[in-house]
Amino acid sequence: MIHRLVELPPKHSFFLFGARGTGKTTLLKSAFPAETTYFINLLNYEQEERFLRDPGLLGKIIDGLDPRIEQVIIDEIQKVPRLLDVVHLKIEQRKRQGNPLQFILTGSSARKLRHGAANLLAGRAFVNNLYPFTSTELGEHFDLQLVLEYGALPEVWETDIPGEKRKFLESYSRTYLKEEVWNEHIIRKIEPFSQFLEIAAQMNGKILNYAKIGRDVRVDIKTIQSYYQILEDTLLGFFLPVFHRSLRKRQLHAPKFYLFDTGVKRALDHTLTVPLLPQTSAFGEAFEHFIILELKRLSEYRELDFRFFYLQTHDGGEVDLAIERPGRPPALVEIKSSERIGSGMFKNLESYSRDIPEAELFCLSRDPQRQRHNRVSAMPWKEGINELVIGN
Repeated sequence: MIHRLVELPPKHSFFLFGARGTGKTTLLKSAFPAETTYFINLLNYEQEERFLRDPGLLGKIIDGLDPRIEQVIIDEIQKVPRLLDVVHLKIEQRKRQGNPLQFILTGSSARKLRHGAANLLAGRAFVNNLYPFTSTELGEHFDLQLVLEYGALPEVWETDIPGEKRKFLESYSRTYLKEEVWNEHIIRKIEPFSQFLEIAAQMNGKILNYAKIGRDVRVDIKTIQSYYQILEDTLLGFFLPVFHRSLRKRQLHAPKFYLFDTGVKRALDHTLTVPLLPQTSAFGEAFEHFIILELKRLSEYRELDFRFFYLQTHDGGEVDLAIERPGRPPALVEIKSSERIGSGMFKNLESYSRDIPEAELFCLSRDPQRQRHNRVSAMPWKEGINELVIGN
């Protein structure tokens, strides 16, 4: 069993959101003893239909639970949002009785709950997100090449056979990212959304041009923007806005967008059978994608409240990351997949740093030697991530 970094509240009720296949159910079943836990799986069609017809049934079930039960887990709560009213009621009742019950509510996102005006328990339940594995969680099992090619979803790591990894990712992208999003009535037509997903994978990590993507998919700009919002709301990816001191000017620039997993990205753009070779642009883009995912996941698991941006220099160049770190200097980060780092690689980083003199400058790469180039700390990527997240 791989230890997950997310910190689950031992007593307080909480939501656990994450894309399908990130290991939510497995994590909860390992964290909470079966003998003290009552489990409701709304992916089970019969259970879903039963509670849809009569949400109040949940209250009757809770009232009849064995006194030894301390937790109630409801898996995929967005299937029956009205159950949250019952959960709210029971949290308050059991609290007044001096016999609190911990409710644990999982789902692929809060999107459907929010859009359906569901009861999100008004702070009575914490919110945690679960993502694919980090390199820290995989530990001695971690293999950079495999993560770049196939990603870090738990099921990918349950087999050592590349062909099975590929088939899982192809099935995942076909059934979940297309059909299940559609079945949740988030979108009206499946075909343009399917085309959009392939283009979103091709545009991964690039500055978005909504108008061009709309022409390719044959839908309007607002539809493309709504599609990207769906991906973000369902934790299937995230925006990386441009950094600027002025919020108004920041909003005038188009963001980048990164999918939540390197393997899913390759499945969506049909490149899983193409080897990722070092010193190619595809390898460099995959390595950059991986590093950004690692930093985002670790900062969230550690509740650091980091904010991530990309930078455009005055001459049109880019710096991969700018990270606002509360209580610490901002960090400007270049990501290089090279095994050998030289001083000529930091032109954009040093150019932009003049506008942010207090920033710490980093270069993360596959070079095993730590180096110092003027203000730039060039580090092996593992060491650099540790210093960016934890500090000295």
